[in-house]
Amino acid sequence: MSMAYKDDEEDWLTVCLKYLLFLFNFLFWVGGAAVLGVGVWTLVEKSDYLSLLASSTFAVSAYILILAGSLVVVTGFLGCCAVIREQRSCLSTYFFFLLLIFLIELVAGVLAYVYYQRLSEELKEHLNQTMTENYAQQGKETITSAVDRLQQDFKCCGSNNSQDWMLSMYIRSEQSGNRVVPDSCCKTITPDCGRRDHPSNIYKVEGGCITKLEQFLADHLLVIGAVGIGVACLQICGMAFTCCLHRRIKMDPY
Repeated sequence: MSMAYKDDEEDWLTVCLKYLLFLFNFLFWVGGAAVLGVGVWTLVEKSDYLSLLASSTFAVSAYILILAGSLVVVTGFLGCCAVIREQRSCLSTYFFFLLLIFLIELVAGVLAYVYYQRLSEELKEHLNQTMTENYAQQGKETITSAVDRLQQDFKCCGSNNSQDWMLSMYIRSEQSGNRVVPDSCCKTITPDCGRRDHPSNIYKVEGGCITKLEQFLADHLLVIGAVGIGVACLQICGMAFTCCLHRRIKMDPY
Protein backbone atom coordinates (compact mmCIF):
# COMPACT_ATOMS: atom_id res chain seq x y z
CA MET A 1 0.00 0.00 0.00
CA SER A 2 2.75 2.40 0.99
CA MET A 3 4.79 1.29 -2.04
CA ALA A 4 1.85 2.01 -4.38
CA TYR A 5 1.35 5.41 -2.76
CA LYS A 6 5.03 6.17 -3.25
CA ASP A 7 4.83 5.19 -6.92
CA ASP A 8 1.75 7.39 -7.40
CA GLU A 9 3.55 10.26 -5.73
CA GLU A 10 6.58 9.82 -8.00
CA ASP A 11 4.34 9.69 -11.08
CA TRP A 12 2.60 12.86 -9.95
CA LEU A 13 5.92 14.67 -9.49
CA THR A 14 7.09 13.54 -12.91
CA VAL A 15 3.88 14.81 -14.54
CA CYS A 16 4.25 18.14 -12.73
CA LEU A 17 7.82 18.49 -13.98
CA LYS A 18 6.68 17.72 -17.53
CA TYR A 19 4.00 20.40 -17.38
CA LEU A 20 6.44 22.89 -15.88
CA LEU A 21 8.90 22.15 -18.68
CA PHE A 22 6.14 22.61 -21.27
CA LEU A 23 5.27 25.95 -19.67
CA PHE A 24 8.91 26.94 -19.71
CA ASN A 25 9.15 26.02 -23.39
CA PHE A 26 6.28 28.36 -24.17
CA LEU A 27 7.92 31.21 -22.24
CA PHE A 28 11.23 30.26 -23.83
CA TRP A 29 9.76 30.60 -27.32
CA VAL A 30 8.29 34.00 -26.42
CA GLY A 31 11.64 35.09 -25.00
CA GLY A 32 13.44 33.76 -28.06
CA ALA A 33 11.13 35.71 -30.35
CA ALA A 34 11.90 38.82 -28.30
CA VAL A 35 15.65 38.18 -28.55
CA LEU A 36 15.45 37.62 -32.31
CA GLY A 37 13.21 40.66 -32.76
CA VAL A 38 15.53 42.95 -30.79
CA GLY A 39 18.54 41.73 -32.77
CA VAL A 40 16.88 42.31 -36.14
CA TRP A 41 15.39 45.64 -34.99
CA THR A 42 18.83 46.83 -33.89
CA LEU A 43 20.40 46.08 -37.27
CA VAL A 44 17.51 47.26 -39.45
CA GLU A 45 16.48 50.37 -37.53
CA LYS A 46 19.06 53.09 -38.26
CA SER A 47 21.55 50.47 -39.47
CA ASP A 48 23.35 53.19 -41.47
CA TYR A 49 24.71 54.59 -38.22
CA LEU A 50 26.92 51.54 -37.70
CA SER A 51 29.34 52.94 -40.28
CA LEU A 52 29.88 55.97 -38.03
CA LEU A 53 31.16 53.86 -35.13
CA ALA A 54 34.86 53.11 -34.65
CA SER A 55 34.28 49.59 -33.32
CA SER A 56 31.95 46.78 -34.36
CA THR A 57 30.87 45.86 -30.81
CA PHE A 58 27.37 47.28 -31.28
CA ALA A 59 26.75 45.23 -34.42
CA VAL A 60 28.35 42.11 -32.92
CA SER A 61 25.97 42.28 -29.94
CA ALA A 62 22.99 42.40 -32.31
CA TYR A 63 24.28 39.49 -34.44
CA ILE A 64 24.80 37.40 -31.30
CA LEU A 65 21.19 38.02 -30.28
CA ILE A 66 19.96 36.99 -33.73
CA LEU A 67 21.98 33.76 -33.47
CA ALA A 68 20.62 33.07 -30.00
CA GLY A 69 17.03 33.77 -31.06
CA SER A 70 17.35 31.43 -34.03
CA LEU A 71 18.69 28.65 -31.82
CA VAL A 72 15.73 29.11 -29.49
CA VAL A 73 13.30 28.04 -32.24
CA VAL A 74 15.15 24.77 -32.75
CA THR A 75 15.77 24.21 -29.06
CA GLY A 76 12.14 24.83 -28.11
CA PHE A 77 11.00 22.13 -30.54
CA LEU A 78 13.68 19.79 -29.18
CA GLY A 79 12.47 20.48 -25.63
CA CYS A 80 8.90 19.48 -26.47
CA CYS A 81 10.13 16.24 -28.08
CA ALA A 82 12.32 15.51 -25.05
CA VAL A 83 9.40 15.94 -22.65
CA ILE A 84 6.98 13.83 -24.73
CA ARG A 85 9.42 10.99 -25.37
CA GLU A 86 10.94 11.08 -21.88
CA GLN A 87 14.33 9.99 -23.16
CA ARG A 88 17.38 10.92 -21.14
CA SER A 89 19.46 11.44 -24.29
CA CYS A 90 16.95 14.00 -25.63
CA LEU A 91 16.85 15.76 -22.28
CA SER A 92 20.65 15.85 -22.16
CA THR A 93 20.81 17.36 -25.65
CA TYR A 94 18.10 19.86 -24.71
CA PHE A 95 20.03 20.84 -21.59
CA PHE A 96 23.20 21.31 -23.65
CA PHE A 97 21.43 23.67 -26.07
CA LEU A 98 19.90 25.62 -23.17
CA LEU A 99 23.35 26.05 -21.66
CA LEU A 100 24.82 27.10 -25.01
CA ILE A 101 22.12 29.72 -25.63
CA PHE A 102 22.45 30.89 -22.02
CA LEU A 103 26.16 31.56 -22.56
CA ILE A 104 25.56 33.24 -25.94
CA GLU A 105 22.93 35.61 -24.54
CA LEU A 106 25.06 36.32 -21.50
CA VAL A 107 27.96 37.29 -23.77
CA ALA A 108 25.65 39.59 -25.78
CA GLY A 109 24.38 41.22 -22.60
CA VAL A 110 27.87 41.73 -21.19
CA LEU A 111 29.17 43.12 -24.50
CA ALA A 112 26.27 45.57 -24.65
CA TYR A 113 26.91 46.68 -21.06
CA VAL A 114 30.66 47.12 -21.58
CA TYR A 115 30.16 49.04 -24.82
CA TYR A 116 27.52 51.19 -23.14
CA GLN A 117 30.16 52.33 -20.65
CA ARG A 118 32.57 53.52 -23.34
CA LEU A 119 30.06 54.69 -25.96
CA SER A 120 30.28 58.39 -25.09
CA GLU A 121 34.08 58.39 -25.16
CA GLU A 122 34.20 56.63 -28.53
CA LEU A 123 31.75 59.03 -30.15
CA LYS A 124 33.62 62.08 -28.86
CA GLU A 125 36.91 60.71 -30.17
CA HIS A 126 35.81 59.49 -33.58
CA LEU A 127 32.49 60.95 -34.78
CA ASN A 128 33.74 64.44 -35.56
CA GLN A 129 36.79 63.06 -37.37
CA THR A 130 34.65 60.63 -39.36
CA MET A 131 32.23 63.35 -40.41
CA THR A 132 34.83 65.98 -41.36
CA GLU A 133 37.31 63.68 -43.10
CA ASN A 134 35.02 61.22 -44.89
CA TYR A 135 31.85 63.12 -45.79
CA ALA A 136 31.30 63.33 -49.57
CA GLN A 137 34.67 61.73 -50.26
CA GLN A 138 35.22 59.15 -52.99
CA GLY A 139 34.62 55.60 -51.75
CA LYS A 140 32.90 56.85 -48.57
CA GLU A 141 29.33 56.88 -49.90
CA THR A 142 28.06 54.77 -46.97
CA ILE A 143 29.37 57.27 -44.42
CA THR A 144 28.02 60.20 -46.44
CA SER A 145 24.56 58.63 -46.53
CA ALA A 146 24.76 57.84 -42.80
CA VAL A 147 25.70 61.42 -41.90
CA ASP A 148 22.92 62.86 -44.05
CA ARG A 149 20.36 60.54 -42.48
CA LEU A 150 21.71 61.24 -38.99
CA GLN A 151 21.34 65.00 -39.40
CA GLN A 152 17.87 64.74 -40.88
CA ASP A 153 16.52 62.08 -38.48
CA PHE A 154 17.77 63.79 -35.34
CA LYS A 155 17.46 67.37 -36.62
CA CYS A 156 21.06 68.24 -35.82
CA CYS A 157 24.04 69.69 -37.66
CA GLY A 158 27.67 68.79 -37.09
CA SER A 159 29.26 66.58 -34.49
CA ASN A 160 29.17 69.15 -31.66
CA ASN A 161 27.66 72.09 -33.56
CA SER A 162 27.35 73.43 -37.09
CA GLN A 163 30.77 75.13 -36.84
CA ASP A 164 32.43 71.71 -36.99
CA TRP A 165 31.73 71.65 -40.72
CA MET A 166 34.14 74.55 -41.28
CA LEU A 167 36.97 72.02 -40.83
CA SER A 168 35.42 69.53 -43.23
CA MET A 169 37.37 68.47 -46.32
CA TYR A 170 34.11 68.68 -48.24
CA ILE A 171 33.22 72.24 -47.19
CA ARG A 172 36.76 73.46 -47.88
CA SER A 173 36.76 71.95 -51.37
CA GLU A 174 35.32 73.33 -54.60
CA GLN A 175 32.87 70.42 -54.55
CA SER A 176 30.87 72.16 -51.81
CA GLY A 177 29.79 74.98 -54.12
CA ASN A 178 30.32 77.64 -51.41
CA ARG A 179 28.21 75.75 -48.87
CA VAL A 180 29.05 76.30 -45.21
CA VAL A 181 27.24 73.12 -44.14
CA PRO A 182 25.88 70.09 -46.06
CA ASP A 183 22.34 70.44 -47.37
CA SER A 184 21.23 67.73 -44.91
CA CYS A 185 21.63 70.31 -42.12
CA CYS A 186 18.75 72.31 -43.55
CA LYS A 187 15.31 72.25 -41.97
CA THR A 188 13.84 72.15 -45.46
CA ILE A 189 16.20 70.64 -48.00
CA THR A 190 16.45 72.53 -51.26
CA PRO A 191 19.33 72.72 -53.77
CA ASP A 192 22.32 74.60 -52.26
CA CYS A 193 20.41 75.39 -49.05
CA GLY A 194 23.62 74.71 -47.10
CA ARG A 195 25.07 78.05 -48.21
CA ARG A 196 23.26 79.83 -45.38
CA ASP A 197 23.81 78.76 -41.78
CA HIS A 198 21.24 81.01 -40.13
CA PRO A 199 19.20 79.30 -37.34
CA SER A 200 16.06 79.79 -39.40
CA ASN A 201 17.57 77.66 -42.15
CA ILE A 202 19.62 74.94 -40.44
CA TYR A 203 19.37 72.87 -37.26
CA LYS A 204 21.34 74.31 -34.37
CA VAL A 205 20.89 71.79 -31.57
CA GLU A 206 22.82 72.16 -28.35
CA GLY A 207 25.29 69.27 -28.11
CA GLY A 208 25.10 68.56 -31.83
CA CYS A 209 24.64 65.11 -33.35
CA ILE A 210 26.89 63.41 -30.79
CA THR A 211 24.33 63.89 -28.03
CA LYS A 212 21.49 62.63 -30.23
CA LEU A 213 23.34 59.57 -31.56
CA GLU A 214 24.71 58.69 -28.12
CA GLN A 215 21.21 58.67 -26.61
CA PHE A 216 19.84 56.59 -29.49
CA LEU A 217 22.59 53.96 -29.28
CA ALA A 218 22.50 53.91 -25.47
CA ASP A 219 18.77 53.13 -25.54
CA HIS A 220 19.37 50.27 -27.98
CA LEU A 221 22.24 48.88 -25.91
CA LEU A 222 20.11 48.91 -22.76
CA VAL A 223 17.41 46.94 -24.56
CA ILE A 224 19.98 44.46 -25.92
CA GLY A 225 21.51 43.99 -22.48
CA ALA A 226 18.19 43.70 -20.66
CA VAL A 227 16.67 41.20 -23.12
CA GLY A 228 19.85 39.12 -23.36
CA ILE A 229 20.42 38.84 -19.61
CA GLY A 230 16.67 38.55 -18.85
CA VAL A 231 16.12 35.58 -21.14
CA ALA A 232 19.38 34.04 -19.94
CA CYS A 233 18.07 34.12 -16.38
CA LEU A 234 14.81 32.52 -17.55
CA GLN A 235 16.83 29.65 -18.98
CA ILE A 236 18.27 28.86 -15.55
CA CYS A 237 14.76 27.75 -14.55
CA GLY A 238 14.52 25.61 -17.68
CA MET A 239 17.85 23.95 -16.96
CA ALA A 240 16.75 23.23 -13.38
CA PHE A 241 13.46 21.63 -14.56
CA THR A 242 15.35 19.60 -17.18
CA CYS A 243 17.82 18.29 -14.59
CA CYS A 244 15.00 17.29 -12.24
CA LEU A 245 13.05 15.48 -14.98
CA HIS A 246 16.23 13.81 -16.22
CA ARG A 247 16.93 12.55 -12.71
CA ARG A 248 13.39 11.21 -12.21
CA ILE A 249 13.45 9.37 -15.54
CA LYS A 250 16.82 7.95 -14.63
CA MET A 251 15.45 6.72 -11.32
CA ASP A 252 12.52 5.01 -13.03
CA PRO A 253 13.38 1.28 -13.31
CA TYR A 254 10.85 0.80 -16.08
